[in-house]
Amino acid sequence: MNIVFDLGAVLFTWEPEQLVRTHLGAHAADAPAVTALARALFTHEDWLGFDRGTHSLDDAIARMAQRLSLPADRLSAMMPADAVHLRPIPVTIALLDDLRQRRDAGADLRLYYLSNMPAPHARILERDQPAIGWFDGGVFSGDVKLIKPQREIFELLASRYALDATVTVFIDDALHNVEAARALGWSAVHCTDPAQLAMQLAPWTARLDAPNAAR
Repeated sequence: MNIVFDLGAVLFTWEPEQLVRTHLGAHAADAPAVTALARALFTHEDWLGFDRGTHSLDDAIARMAQRLSLPADRLSAMMPADAVHLRPIPVTIALLDDLRQRRDAGADLRLYYLSNMPAPHARILERDQPAIGWFDGGVFSGDVKLIKPQREIFELLASRYALDATVTVFIDDALHNVEAARALGWSAVHCTDPAQLAMQLAPWTARLDAPNAAR
């Protein structure tokens, strides 16, 4: 069995609305405005191009500032290059730790990640977060110039690690990414509450204890 994790909002915090409230509160007076501004910032090509690795963080900030008439200094404070906003989510890190221990004890399991992550942030996660080293491999969008939900980034991961779609489970907080994985024949879990992920994965993880479980 293969379990493929998204990272942001699944294993590490990614809270766009909280970032807006903290750094751009003067530009978003109420909850609907916060939601709208977060969407305008982080679902637009200005940010997605940084995730994909086709332009730099400085470029992304300049584009956002111009398009949305926002102060560049506040945007810079909101999106630090050191990825400080990506903090481990204890409940899912514990789940990943349990899975890697079961793998290391002989369970027929491989663990991978598939993350929309700019290359500078990816390098910091690799350096500072031990959990990244628990995976058997993975793909960061910023390293390959592809981004979820593009079919090609899923196919790249599958090709690189010889994943069999029939025994591959993908986890993501974004429904469009979950749907993209399902379109390739993968099983997929839509994780909107990290505390519920272990229960959502149970139909698959229970098979790890069955005799002759498939990889």
